[in-house]
Amino acid sequence: MRIGLLGFGKAGRAVANVILLDKTFSLEWVYRRSHAMEHTSAKDFLGVEASDQGSIYSMESIGIAELVERHPVDVVIDFSDASAVHIYGNVLADRGVKIISAISHYKEDDLKLLKELSKRTAVFWSPNITLGVNYLLFAASLLKNIAPGVDIEVVEEHFKAKSGVSGTAIKIAETLEIETDNINSVRAGGIVGKHEVIFGFPYQTVRLVHESISREAFGSGALFVAENLKSKGRGFYNFEDILRPYFFSQPTLS
Repeated sequence: MRIGLLGFGKAGRAVANVILLDKTFSLEWVYRRSHAMEHTSAKDFLGVEASDQGSIYSMESIGIAELVERHPVDVVIDFSDASAVHIYGNVLADRGVKIISAISHYKEDDLKLLKELSKRTAVFWSPNITLGVNYLLFAASLLKNIAPGVDIEVVEEHFKAKSGVSGTAIKIAETLEIETDNINSVRAGGIVGKHEVIFGFPYQTVRLVHESISREAFGSGALFVAENLKSKGRGFYNFEDILRPYFFSQPTLS
């Protein structure tokens, strides 16, 4: 499966590393705003031995339409920023290239465009693309259904420079139908990302915790989505669509 990657910051580099190490996928190119790394490749920058091209291109030097024409891909994974979808969206949708977005926060207009694009190609979006966080969401939803009146608090911890409440924490709050006032944020040191859901029962508590140890977790999640999106047609997908068949196709315990 041929992959194009948008963005080459800390998360983008970690994702590129995971793709390069996986023989079932091929990183065709990396597309970024700056021309600083142009004429190099992701594998050379990361020091990974791979047969993938992984060439780095700049928006300043080549348009997305020309890039896709020269180097076709099956799916594009977006780890850049919320505005980028307005640059690449229509070009990819017109060519049937599948889109996987891992952008934490979108404005209403951005989401509207993503949903419009999904009428022409498969579009996946998750504010947190790690598998573990989405397993946590499933487990938390199940517990909430069993005990709808339980007290719920969400604690999210991230590196000191991260601004605003994490998109993942907001997604957890929306899924569990609690107010964002119930989200408690911690910013300290170099924490990659930790989310905890606390269920307060009379005389006891239940805690569900997910912690990202390395940003490579974003890469393994993105490739899991890419593999499962391979057979899907046009539409707007999220992790629930991807994971639900795994949860409900298994036999129940007697």
